[in-house]
Amino acid sequence: MQRPLQVELPDLHALPYTPGMRKLCACLLLLVAAPAGAAPLAADAAAHFAQLALDCVQREYPNKIAHVLASDADARPPRTLTPAFYGCFDWHSAVHAHWLLARLAHRYPDAAFAAPARAALARSLAPGAIGAEVAYLTTTGRASFERPYGLAWLLALAAELRAWDDDDARAWAAALTPLEQAAAARIADWLPKLAYPIRTGEHNQTAFAFGLIWDWAVTADDAPMQALLRERAAHYYEGDRDCPIRYEPSGEDFLSPCLAEADFMRRVLPPPQYAAWLGRFLPGIPHGAGPWLAPGIVTDRSDPKLAHIDGLNLSRAWMLNGIAAGLPARDARRAALLAAAEEHAAAALPAVTGEHYEGGHWLGTFATWLLTSQGATVR
Repeated sequence: MQRPLQVELPDLHALPYTPGMRKLCACLLLLVAAPAGAAPLAADAAAHFAQLALDCVQREYPNKIAHVLASDADARPPRTLTPAFYGCFDWHSAVHAHWLLARLAHRYPDAAFAAPARAALARSLAPGAIGAEVAYLTTTGRASFERPYGLAWLLALAAELRAWDDDDARAWAAALTPLEQAAAARIADWLPKLAYPIRTGEHNQTAFAFGLIWDWAVTADDAPMQALLRERAAHYYEGDRDCPIRYEPSGEDFLSPCLAEADFMRRVLPPPQYAAWLGRFLPGIPHGAGPWLAPGIVTDRSDPKLAHIDGLNLSRAWMLNGIAAGLPARDARRAALLAAAEEHAAAALPAVTGEHYEGGHWLGTFATWLLTSQGATVR
């Protein structure tokens, strides 16, 4: 059982936010102190995160598109190129904002935000819009489009819809199926040809994407994908030693290369084998509650790349929880992992305010993942 998180609240009145933002920050920090068996996300915080997504899923500009033009005919606005996922600054953020809406509408069906969240999902996940997305993805010259990060989030969205016992969700899942299948096929075609893992702290990283894809494959009962990921885990990661976490973070990371790998490997290895692997991979984890791995420092939240560090702290928090969950219950390293997780969560959650669109269009997803997954996702 995960122990309750202990969080020392900062001076909220010193934070440079409006009174409403300070109230939200207090709410979020108190959430982190909730026991693992308690409701993981209070209604006010869920409503705030949902609103961040609702504010951007159909906001087309500003927009950063990763788009290869083959001719003048390809010079079109985002809403016509990818009519389901054109908001939230970029394609992958639009996808995971829809995951956020599905996650929260699923878990809070009676909340005031549930109806607008469902309306947004219905609009985006219409068969015609998804058909256009499939056509875009499968056009010649786009083999690497959103690979692997955006495709992994697309599969996470599909998994959330599959797990939702709701007539509308089943209809949206059915509409999404052609794009889900195209994304999975793209991954399955790519991985046998990928000779080396990608160990960056940004979108191209393989380990983080593999975690999302694995969870989808379990939910979708896709045995071939699970087998492929197991084989790739053995090829890329099983022999890794002494991951240089002391070099992290790089200045624009939002994912930890070391922790993401460890969080993925706990999915594919049984606890005793995983415990031994982790000892070789991250030998510096304390046996006990000693200090380990300080949160990253954010210097300018209005800068879209420097704001990545808030996302790093959030993703580190859920990965640390996941790593702890993958270990045997009596493993002495769990205390240090969980203490580091709570420190990272407390550092990052107050920043999920939407004050700056640079972070507001995506950090709500990371906060929602942390506070609704509790670290221990699908094994």
